[in-house]
Amino acid sequence: MIILLFLFFWNVENFFAPGNIEGKNWGSTRFYAKCNSIAKTIFLAGDEYGQIPDIVALAEVENREVLSRLVYGTSLRKLDYGIVHYDSPDHRGIDCALLYRRSHLSLLSSKACHLYDSTGAVMPTRDILLAVLSTGSDTLAVLVNHHPSKLGDTSGSRRTIAMERLLFLRDSLLAEGVSKIVAVGDFNDSVTPAPGITLEGSAGGTIKFNGQWQKIDGCPVLEGLSATEHIFDAQHLSTKDASYSGSKPLRSFSGPRYLGGVSDHYPIVLELRGLRP
Repeated sequence: MIILLFLFFWNVENFFAPGNIEGKNWGSTRFYAKCNSIAKTIFLAGDEYGQIPDIVALAEVENREVLSRLVYGTSLRKLDYGIVHYDSPDHRGIDCALLYRRSHLSLLSSKACHLYDSTGAVMPTRDILLAVLSTGSDTLAVLVNHHPSKLGDTSGSRRTIAMERLLFLRDSLLAEGVSKIVAVGDFNDSVTPAPGITLEGSAGGTIKFNGQWQKIDGCPVLEGLSATEHIFDAQHLSTKDASYSGSKPLRSFSGPRYLGGVSDHYPIVLELRGLRP
């Protein structure tokens, strides 16, 4: 028998503890509203696609504290998510994280994988988070990414380093005998879906910049599996694009002005096929 696993990825844009977003009025009420909106979105994705996500991968998370408040202080407490998180050397203090359903999956190992520049020094950016999970008789490696932004003259070379590091980690896992691997994240570049992925839905992208949709969130690495990918552009995550036409993701802030949304990214959902129970 082959099981179907649901993986949900979202860049949750500045998911910081109360008071920790510089220059913005970010108190407990607004923080908990964001926590509740993230939890609501995970449940709604479950309703939309027929299954609560087994794995929730997140980017732009400040620390384990905000993850604990999300998992244990919202409606997610009804579920059984375990937390995987490591502090990264990112200069803004943001990390990648992973939640997994402990009734469906066991955590075999995890680690934070640094990026290194040409001198061998650790780069002050987000680590790639690696978690190896068991379904019982099968093993799945999940790599959560948030590659360097497009700011600065050397941003392209930094993203090249990040992608090369991701491919090195994939090859190392394959050499170790881990044959089922999925890499998801915000790559800050257009994502070419890995072979074996079928894209469904009509959403134009995961972010909107100057009126143009871009798909920078996705899955460029998939080994030993097939998958269907959806962009979850739910109505409660969207707002009218007043400067251009159509809609766009509703973020928490525009400059110092509070908008009440969650993120400038839409989440993606992957239906993973090919794992044994």
